[in-house]
Amino acid sequence: MKARKSWFIALFVFLLAAPFFANAQTATYMVTMRDSVKLATDVYYLPFKAQWPTILVRTPYGKRNIPFLPVFVSHWVFNGYALVVQDTRGRFASQGVDSLFLNDGQDGYDTVEWIAKQSWSNGKVGTFGGSANGVTQYLMAGSAPPHLVCQFVEIAPTNSYYQAAYPGGAFLKNLAEEWTKLQGNQYFLRFVIAHPNYDATWERVNLESRFHEVNVPIYHLGGWHDAFTEGTINGFVGVQHNGAEGARGKQKLLVGPWVHYGLGQRQQGEFAFPSNAEFNDLNEALRWFNYWLQGKDNKIISEPPVRYYVMGAIESGAPGNEWRNAADWPPLAQLTPCYFQENGDLTAKKSAATQAVRRFQYDPKNPVPTKGGRNVFIDAGPYDQRSTESRPDVLVFTTPVLAQPLEVVGKITAKLWVSSSAKDTDFMVKLTDVYPDGRSMLVCDGALRARHRYSLRQEHFMMPDSVYRCEVDLWSTAIIFNKGHRIRVAISSSNSPRFDPNPNTGRPLRADSVTVVAANTLYLDAKYPSHIVLPVTSVKTSVSFADQLEATPRGFVLGQNYPNPVSVETQIFYSLHRTTTIRITLFNMLGQEMRTLVDGLMPAGAHTVKWDGRNQNGQRVAKGIYFYRLEAGEFVATQKLIVLQ
Repeated sequence: MKARKSWFIALFVFLLAAPFFANAQTATYMVTMRDSVKLATDVYYLPFKAQWPTILVRTPYGKRNIPFLPVFVSHWVFNGYALVVQDTRGRFASQGVDSLFLNDGQDGYDTVEWIAKQSWSNGKVGTFGGSANGVTQYLMAGSAPPHLVCQFVEIAPTNSYYQAAYPGGAFLKNLAEEWTKLQGNQYFLRFVIAHPNYDATWERVNLESRFHEVNVPIYHLGGWHDAFTEGTINGFVGVQHNGAEGARGKQKLLVGPWVHYGLGQRQQGEFAFPSNAEFNDLNEALRWFNYWLQGKDNKIISEPPVRYYVMGAIESGAPGNEWRNAADWPPLAQLTPCYFQENGDLTAKKSAATQAVRRFQYDPKNPVPTKGGRNVFIDAGPYDQRSTESRPDVLVFTTPVLAQPLEVVGKITAKLWVSSSAKDTDFMVKLTDVYPDGRSMLVCDGALRARHRYSLRQEHFMMPDSVYRCEVDLWSTAIIFNKGHRIRVAISSSNSPRFDPNPNTGRPLRADSVTVVAANTLYLDAKYPSHIVLPVTSVKTSVSFADQLEATPRGFVLGQNYPNPVSVETQIFYSLHRTTTIRITLFNMLGQEMRTLVDGLMPAGAHTVKWDGRNQNGQRVAKGIYFYRLEAGEFVATQKLIVLQ
């Protein structure tokens, strides 16, 4: 019945839009790029006016394949825009070789500037689209076309290596293989397999190293269960704070409870969220473009820059499942470590044991099956994990029943001390919300390929049974764990077919079919306190960052770093109210540790530490955005560094 109702609504909208589609002026051009390659481009506009602001969509999926194309065209044309839809290089009717986004920066630039010269254009261009159509936008933004005015980017990565191919260095198998099948050629898969490490080629499709070049307002829209959640967030944060003058301070971020193909819908995975999870992205995009391209004072720019959905339990009276506004991302939070105990508990206190471990055998031929998560072509979103948590190759750690709701908003990170009998293996971490009836519903997950624990550019293989400190990035979320629930972390070495099972041999990706069973160990004692860090938010939103620093029981104040931006060397100043164990570590934008600057007990007073712009191996880091994190006991503060050289 519901499907029939949806079909009737779609038919009604289609019939309503048909007259506008039929009366639109249409033309197809072969637009010449700077290297003489011509790209097939459709143009739609109403002929009664000489010039229009323009919405541009660049797509590898076929310019005539947009779902409900007449409705889509009519939406923009009826509201006073010309619409331009273009096949990207080497796709459908366009010339050239399909280059997997490698040319989209310059092709997007050339297309925008071509539009601005046309008789039907008033010279103002905005861009729209999601997923691959969002990638083309982000790469275009990094090329900074002079006539690009604004963008509306949905569910797209800013760093295709880390967010779409190799999160944590582990191959995102299902996404890569299924997307390749849809494209009708094997170029994408061959490319990804040939480039398992971050290199100069991946740099070409990484906006994060060019945030400072972006010079336009962008509306970044994503979902907590989307495949590219962190791209949406990184895009907002990076451009909002580090973009050029036309972009800095003019970004918008909206994140809902959605999976990749469930944008604006209530049903996500095994959950049906309340009706407030419904959202019309076309209407919001129209507001954005009306402000920037038509000068309509609709107040969108005066609204808070960040709007995010705090998920909650799907049960009567539970807190959460509501929209929040914020001035920036992430909201203020107490970064709270929860430690894994040998008996399977998850607690706020470190183990006092001198030796405590949990072990499991990981067989690549019998991997842990995927149950939901940030997927695109298989079941996505929150799914019950009990069937996988019962396996002997999965370690499970659970808190006691919560006496009060606990709100967690921000990036989730697991810090593990591990060893393996193999020279390479994976470590997979899941965070779940355990309901009173036993359901263990997935919140977020992350992966780390051990050879990439220090760097995504270089491989560092493990020595058998040596202990290594690793960090697993579970990306970001926003959720309230209700009272009566428990919080659970599950650790394993596989999650297939979401990720390609690591053969544990250290050989190149898919070099052969040989596999090795790995004996993997997680360390849980006082020396190696493996734990997960949860950003627990304060209900007192008026409490300042400085107030929170003063209030921490460990008592430190993080001062300034100068100079910043950094060209050669910078100094980090901090003061302690009492003798405290301090750790200062440097991270890149991917969240990977680059260097430890301080690690030990420091006396009360003012302190200065210098950083010479080099990583742990003594190599000078590339220009870009970095972060240093100061940990004092259970409190953590993070500051940003911009490296210019």
